[in-house]
Amino acid sequence: MNIETRIDLLEDILAPWAPAMGADSEGYKNHCYRMIHFTLALRPCDEQDKQKLVIAAAHHDIGIWSDHTVDYLPPSKALALRYLEGQGLTNWSEEVGLMIDEHHKLTPFKDSKFPLVEAFRRGDLVDFSMGWLRQGLSAAFVREVKAAFPNAGFHKMLMRSAGQWFRQHPLSPPPFMKW
Repeated sequence: MNIETRIDLLEDILAPWAPAMGADSEGYKNHCYRMIHFTLALRPCDEQDKQKLVIAAAHHDIGIWSDHTVDYLPPSKALALRYLEGQGLTNWSEEVGLMIDEHHKLTPFKDSKFPLVEAFRRGDLVDFSMGWLRQGLSAAFVREVKAAFPNAGFHKMLMRSAGQWFRQHPLSPPPFMKW
């Protein structure tokens, strides 16, 4: 699979968020690129599904910055649905919403109507685990994608956020985790 170093749709969606993300902007954008590539390697997509994937990827964690919260799935989904509405793509709302809602699900998503949801979950898991959980992808491919899109502090930001959550809620899993 070829590595696409620039996805215009992703760049266009994320550009207005760069000021709000500040120092996290490059790390988040690279995370999106990595998970898009991992998802596409797990499930080849036609252009329409790729567009859905990119829209979901751009928005999937954006609530961290839009709402300054660890409970970021609801605002992330709301922003994605607003984007789809603005683009006249509301017919994709259920699938893109599920991609965002279920991307931290610990068990497989099993609705055969939306196979992209499970591929998205697995693609995010490859990146979230920093490639330790490759989901069947080759180690060489994971290394190549990671080299093309450096971490740029993304996982450090996640650890800071998780640390804050666990200091305040030591016995509770973060709200974005789903079984």
